[in-house]
Amino acid sequence: MGRDTVEPPSLALLAAEGRGFLDIPALLAVAAPLLATAPRGQRHPVMVLPGLGADDRSTLAIRSFLEFLGYEVHGWGRGRNVGAPDADLAAVAARVIELEQRAGSKVSLVGWSRGGIIAREVARQIPASVRMVITLGSPFAAPGASNVRAIWRLLTGRKYEPPTAERISRLAQPIPVPSTSIYTRADGVVAWRACLEQQGEGRENVEVSTTHIGLGFHAPALWVIADRLAQPPGTWKAFRPPPQVAIWFPATTHRN
Repeated sequence: MGRDTVEPPSLALLAAEGRGFLDIPALLAVAAPLLATAPRGQRHPVMVLPGLGADDRSTLAIRSFLEFLGYEVHGWGRGRNVGAPDADLAAVAARVIELEQRAGSKVSLVGWSRGGIIAREVARQIPASVRMVITLGSPFAAPGASNVRAIWRLLTGRKYEPPTAERISRLAQPIPVPSTSIYTRADGVVAWRACLEQQGEGRENVEVSTTHIGLGFHAPALWVIADRLAQPPGTWKAFRPPPQVAIWFPATTHRN
């Protein structure tokens, strides 16, 4: 795929993003009993990073679910995610090292949208401290293929500076820890093709059916996160939905 030619989502998809909020009542009323049976793994620190313009409140559903499963869960603790590119990397990396040293085990990173790009770059900087990275709608493969320009100006009042060719090339490179990219073709904020991992050992793409906004509340996405975190340390197998949730993943793509 020519990633430099990936186009942003259509305005129609962007306008339909609000449908993602329907995942909240579905999560509470329908999916909760099934999610209660999700895989559980060894207790270790998990940091969840929010998307562009959001703060830790936006990841409450993810963090509450992972706490229920028994993990030591942390927000990123840096307010709204509106800093300049790479502005938060050093602080997040330092926090990850602190959590690793305190718990005596590596830290897993879960990042939504821009938070996933930060998580990947932290893992690139300090791979010895990171167990795995799970991203939700993060356009690391083509960061310019998004509708972020208008959103950025609305959130910050500042002019959006597109990523440089050097940054685009760096972000697209595989990271040195296991990584799972969760994406949706109905994403109206970032191009779904921009969220795809390159084929290789320890890397995979898992498709779900929601919107960009819905990824943080979507039961299938939460199941994938739980399944990935439950893998024993030092082992990795591509995601395969068990029979009880296979109906949630009719078009799942795996690259491993």
